[in-house]
Amino acid sequence: MKAASSAPIFYKNISQLMRGMGKPAPLHPLVALVNYDIDKISLEHAGQSFLIDFYKISFKKNFRGQVKYGQGYYDFEEGGLAFLAPNQLVTMSGDETSYEGYTLYFHTDLIRNYQLGRNMQQYGFFSYAVNEALFLSDKEKKVVTALFEGIAAELDNNIDAFSQDVLVSQIELLLNHSNRFYNRQFLTRKAIHHDLISQMDNYLSERFDHHYASLNGLPTVQEVSDHLKVSSRYLTDMLKSLTGQSTQQHIHSHLIEKAKAMLSASQLSIAEVAYQLGFEHPQSFNRIFKRFTNMSPNSFRQSFN
Repeated sequence: MKAASSAPIFYKNISQLMRGMGKPAPLHPLVALVNYDIDKISLEHAGQSFLIDFYKISFKKNFRGQVKYGQGYYDFEEGGLAFLAPNQLVTMSGDETSYEGYTLYFHTDLIRNYQLGRNMQQYGFFSYAVNEALFLSDKEKKVVTALFEGIAAELDNNIDAFSQDVLVSQIELLLNHSNRFYNRQFLTRKAIHHDLISQMDNYLSERFDHHYASLNGLPTVQEVSDHLKVSSRYLTDMLKSLTGQSTQQHIHSHLIEKAKAMLSASQLSIAEVAYQLGFEHPQSFNRIFKRFTNMSPNSFRQSFN
């Protein structure tokens, strides 16, 4: 095994990556599917870090253990799906047993002129942290296995005028099923996620108390996510699934409740309330308060008199 160099390798296209992995050229220049049950991986470059300028989806059917994925580790319980967006740092594992199942690579150019290319932002799991991967039920694994097998069969066909249309449709179907399965995961892991929401609520209560906000400004989505040790996109998608609100809306809801308490029980001016809540300008506070309550802060205060 060669010693890995310190500088990451940048792979701009899938053909370069396949050569770097010691594999044949891809059957389609913009898509590659590696089946580790058939294609055994070379560990010559184990430990080497590299950047890939395309999407990566890994499907482990039955694997149990810890796998280096992206910039972190993913603890597979009984297999699942993990996703990486382009320009993510990947480190090649030296553990031969971690290479199981399928890995799909597809370049942005494949989907650029399709509706899928314009809708990729709706698949938020490409922005999730590695420990937020998708765990699949046995029934879901069968669905995903069939989808990967369908992609493999299409890649085995000779490229024709319909090849790209079919491949994009198959990938879009895989991503739509993944969205569905993530929504199921949010619901079936309600206890874990409600505990996360409780932690978030406690943190926001502390942030809006003790005049902390007046010194540090309004809490941001990234700040809250960092405190909870989850990715900001995962937190928003989880909250929307369980509460119908995004993280920003959840923060604003806490803000409004705190503002109502201050307006009804203190003699502070509207501007003083705004500054203590972390606003730089009272006008911004007035706009948000009115958007949530259909009343100005002053009208709300007068309703108590």
